[in-house]
Amino acid sequence: MKKLLLILLFASRFSTGYAQPEVIYHVFQRSFFDSNDDGEGDLTGMRQKLDYLQNLGVTSILLTPLYVSDFYHNYFATDFEKIDPAYGTMQDYLLLVKEVHRRKMKIYQDVEMQYVTGKHHWFTDSYKNPASPFSKYIYYEDAQNQQPYWFYGVSEFTTYNNSKQQIVVVNMKNPAVKQYTLDVLSRWVDPNGDGRFDDGVDGFRLDHMMDDLDYAGKLTHLFSEFWAPLLTELRRKNPALQIVAEQANWGSFGYDYISEGKVDRVFAFRLKFAIESFDKKKIMLAADSTFGPGKQQVVFIENHDTKRFATTVNQDPGKLRAGAAMNILIGGIPSIYYGQELGMTGAQLKGMTDGNDIPIREAFEWYRADTGKGMAFWYKNTGPWWDSSQVKPNDGISVEEQQKQPNSLLNYYKELLHLRKAYPALNKGGYQSVPNNNDHVYSFLRHTNNQKILVLINLSPTDQSAEINMTDPFKHIKKLSGTSAPAKTQQQMKTPLSPYECQVLLLR
Repeated sequence: MKKLLLILLFASRFSTGYAQPEVIYHVFQRSFFDSNDDGEGDLTGMRQKLDYLQNLGVTSILLTPLYVSDFYHNYFATDFEKIDPAYGTMQDYLLLVKEVHRRKMKIYQDVEMQYVTGKHHWFTDSYKNPASPFSKYIYYEDAQNQQPYWFYGVSEFTTYNNSKQQIVVVNMKNPAVKQYTLDVLSRWVDPNGDGRFDDGVDGFRLDHMMDDLDYAGKLTHLFSEFWAPLLTELRRKNPALQIVAEQANWGSFGYDYISEGKVDRVFAFRLKFAIESFDKKKIMLAADSTFGPGKQQVVFIENHDTKRFATTVNQDPGKLRAGAAMNILIGGIPSIYYGQELGMTGAQLKGMTDGNDIPIREAFEWYRADTGKGMAFWYKNTGPWWDSSQVKPNDGISVEEQQKQPNSLLNYYKELLHLRKAYPALNKGGYQSVPNNNDHVYSFLRHTNNQKILVLINLSPTDQSAEINMTDPFKHIKKLSGTSAPAKTQQQMKTPLSPYECQVLLLR
């Protein structure tokens, strides 16, 4: 009993107090909202747009890396301990975190600790200098420190603005590196070291996490030797932390990341690819394998590394809505990539510069004319990604154009997120695929002990109908979303669906 009381006391002191179901908004903050008219999206801009995010229905924010880097995306650190000045100051960051928490929302940071740029002091001090105190922080192929282990064997990269940069691999076998990583992440968890977390991050996304880094056979067993013990120590500081890993192999379900790497969540990559296929069998197979006990998955249809979903489906309005329904209703923890809710478009360009990813990281479209306060065109006039920009005026893809249109994609996302929040079966219930007699209609059940919700999605551009025999009898159907009216007998249901329609039915 004494132990239980101590646990409850600890939980009450450090509890985040978040009762609302989690929906993540994955934002590339450099492109989101510019608060000071310098063209760069920033942390103050994020804080100024929290009303928009709450109104949309998201409850958590995932930021891309904040630390100083010689790359616009900040994924390779030049200094892990400083915030990129383009984003603002530490004070700006703390104001954002505290305001997020005041709203009972969460905030996550993306980090990548296994590489540094050629300007990081670990490398500049130790290169060709074996006597450097940082000699073992960088992975060198020789005793003279003349042959660093370059990122994927490439000694120099050209960035979007034609600068030349180097990326070197950190020696994650060095205990000092593990301790440093723990110290850095701990400071984000509790910036002022007071043992409270109102100013701290709620978790991390671990970019490109691998057990055998880059499959090179040089830095192996990282799950058991580096990440698992490090994350265990980190949770001792704040047990409520949530850690999500990006699988380096996108074809993997990532279960070993949870069991061996000791992360809490992984990304449902295989489900993402199945959803964009609009193939019922592929979606059912991926979903059946994705959800289950101990398999906490982040469900998404686009992110900062993939083609925009709207481009994948050729901006088909029906597919955009059906994709949104699967993203938000199917299960797991939904993640929405900024601008996805507007149907923003973009695909990577071909080439060997990081600028080729800018088309999937363009300025968030706030206004009909795509001009106005806050537009973050930091990449203006820098290359072909600007010349072929998908951000165009008066194309229907903006907050200003969609917020007052009842049938807009933006308002459909709001409807789906409202449903998910309102019904426990949709936000914390189990998933079960439900057979029907139509190869174009995907049906599944979300359920708790007290609630059952049936979701049917027409995956085709034509009218369809489906017959379903439910295992358990039900007496009443309440339509929560959709246009068609289902008919039922004791355990059987027959329902028509218009092209790409999603029906959400409460069974009682």
